[in-house]
Amino acid sequence: MTTAYARLEIGPFTPVTADRLELGEGPRLLADGAVVCVDILTGRLLRLPDTNGGTLDELARLGEPLGAVAPLYSAPGNRTRWVAATGMAFAVLDADGQIAQKIDLPHRAGGPQRFNDAACDAAGRVWAGTMAYSANPGEGALHRWDTDGTVTCVLDGLTIPNGPVFSPDGHTLYLADTAKGTVEAFAVAPTTGELSQRRLVFRVDPADGSPDGMTVDSEGCIWSAIWGGGQVRRYAPDGQLLQRIEVPARQPSAVCLTGHHLIVTTAAYALADPGPYDGAVLSAPCTVAAPPARSASPALADPLA
Repeated sequence: MTTAYARLEIGPFTPVTADRLELGEGPRLLADGAVVCVDILTGRLLRLPDTNGGTLDELARLGEPLGAVAPLYSAPGNRTRWVAATGMAFAVLDADGQIAQKIDLPHRAGGPQRFNDAACDAAGRVWAGTMAYSANPGEGALHRWDTDGTVTCVLDGLTIPNGPVFSPDGHTLYLADTAKGTVEAFAVAPTTGELSQRRLVFRVDPADGSPDGMTVDSEGCIWSAIWGGGQVRRYAPDGQLLQRIEVPARQPSAVCLTGHHLIVTTAAYALADPGPYDGAVLSAPCTVAAPPARSASPALADPLA
């Protein structure tokens, strides 16, 4: 049976702040309603203002690229700590944004590399992709930081991994390879995190851009920023294209749904003539919701105890 999805009324987009980012990415809705994002190449973690027109609040500035963060579970009333995919290491950031714990990944063949995007699953494991600065084909990979502290390379031969994101029930992982123009799905074993049943969900024609950061809404639909295409696209779980949403920036990089707004990070990176919204964090009215970012397991910070 084919599910009917209503066409959504979204827009117009406006900048959240006057700030412009070099490579904005990873917008995350937190349980308290706040939204954070990163500026990857400047190593900054930023909190968006509660209303448009304010300024970005810098929560951390690292001396290396910051691919993505997730909140680290803490007791109510405690200040937020974070897990981060930074440089070529998994890290725990304390409440002041300083690196308190770090696990370096083993050296990988090829040129210099960095983490790109990351997310937590329902068990509190951290999943993150790495890529070569040169974007050499096949030098990217997907890694999993398990709650016992071990780090495993679970998928090799990628180029520019983006996502990963999970279905609402946590049983499916979606992963984009931006350079290949593909989004694939995997079944996730709840107890072990093992991946299986790899399948192609959709492919974006290179003439239209490339799939970048994603989120999954409460209906299980995939929202993908289309880098180089000035769009966000909404897909059904089976890969059916449901809607194209035009974005007034050439390089949308990732998306976040708050239940009130669609938040889109963008990048001015590598643009010789950035337009007025390139590098902006953009917001448009949208009533579609997605769950807040899942928290990382407190077991990942046990060495801090």
